[in-house]
Order: sequence, then structure tokens, then C-alpha cells
Amino acid sequence: MTQRTGYLDGAPCWVDLSTPDLEGAKRFYAALLGWSFDPAVAEMGHYTMARVHGGLVAAIAPKQPGMDMPTVWSVYLKCSDIDATAKRFSAGGGNLFVPPMDIPGSGRMAFGFDPTGAAIGFWQPSGHTGAQRIDEPGAMCWHEVATPDGARADEFYRGLFSYEMQQVGDGKTFDYTMWSIDNHPVAGRLQMTAEWQGIPPHWITYFVVADCDASAKQVTELGGQLKHGPFDSPHGRIAVVADPQGAVFSIIQRPPAAA
Repeated sequence: MTQRTGYLDGAPCWVDLSTPDLEGAKRFYAALLGWSFDPAVAEMGHYTMARVHGGLVAAIAPKQPGMDMPTVWSVYLKCSDIDATAKRFSAGGGNLFVPPMDIPGSGRMAFGFDPTGAAIGFWQPSGHTGAQRIDEPGAMCWHEVATPDGARADEFYRGLFSYEMQQVGDGKTFDYTMWSIDNHPVAGRLQMTAEWQGIPPHWITYFVVADCDASAKQVTELGGQLKHGPFDSPHGRIAVVADPQGAVFSIIQRPPAAA
């Protein structure tokens, strides 16, 4: 089990889900990922914290009336100075949809679309530092942005957080860049190809499961969809899935630890 009390600037630190069916989503993720839930905070739009072994892992919130928002998982990158980050975001070509705002007692947030069209959030913590458990069953472990313009995304995000970037694969049939901070991998960029036609640029979150094949089957039994996989990778067995309301995420079974 991995507990966290803080994150490096530029590292994904939190995820939340906007859904039209809060209770349905809670039932789905409780069954699939073993989540328990804090009471919904009415003053915060019924924002509901999810936990694994007592530690915060994510949040779910109902879509607000009159807001035309997709049913998606949103990723938030940690920053120490959200106002400065927001300025760099706009100057670099991003579209700042929600400028920096206070979340009383928790921190400050901002949200926007990068120059390639992928939505991304930012979080400056105070009372809420982010996910308290990572890289264990039920918790997030990895995040990546899928975009049709990988070079532009690399340039843009490097300007935000000075990521160290390493090409993975041959750059042609598989174009993937690993982003690191102080030699610690924190996120990735995946080049979308013609096979992705019709799918908009997006960030995606990976949640750890104990058995990818069993969990992928469970997704469909719970009313969700299997989008791709399961398939093997150097980092574990992966499947791309969607919950019953259509929010897409990935599940991953970590490879056995070396003896």
C-alpha cells in the first residue's frame, strides 16, 4: 500500500468524475474498485469523496443543472502557484475555461483546454493535498494525454512544468513520450493515430486492479463497456473501459514484483 501526503509540481495529484447519476456511479465504482464514500457535501454541489482503506483516492460529483458537460474523469496537476501556472497556460496557447478560484478549506483550482483540445485541471493544495493512496488496487497509478498533435502537447506542457521528456517506442507506429520530474516519471503523452478517428483529445486515468481480466468482465456485468483489451504491456495488463454513464478510464494489473 502506498500513502501520499504531497506531490511534485506538475504531477497528477487528483481525479474527479462528473456524472449524471451520482448514486449509480457510486454503486459501480464501489463494486469494481472497492470504494467507500464520505457523505456528499451539499454546499459543494454534492461533491463526494471516495476512499480505499480509509485514504482518499478520487471524487464523484453530479452534473449541475444547466451545465453542458461531458461525463468524464478529470485530471488535476499539482502546482504551488496556480496564478503563475494559469498565466503560463494562457500564454502558451491554452484556453483557460475556469480561472483560478478558491475552494474554501481545501485549496485553489483552475481548469482549461490545452492547445490540442484536451481538458486538464490544476490544483494548488492547502487542506486537501490530493489522493492519499496511489498505485494499489482501487487507486490511481498513472495518467496520460492522448492527442493528435503529440509534438505540440510536449512543447506546451514542457513550458508549464519543465518536464523531462523521453521518447518511448519508435516514434512512428507507437509514439509515446514519458514525462518526468527530477527523474521521477509522472505522466505520458500518447500520439493519436487514424484509428482514433472521432475520439477527441483527452486525459485518461489508470486505476489498479488485482485481476485485469476479471475486472474487465465485471465492468460489463455492472453495465459498463469494454473499449479495448485486455492486453499486456511492459507495465502490466491493461484494459480501457467505460462506466455505465460513459466515462472512460483504464484499469491495470501490475506485474508480479521481482523476487
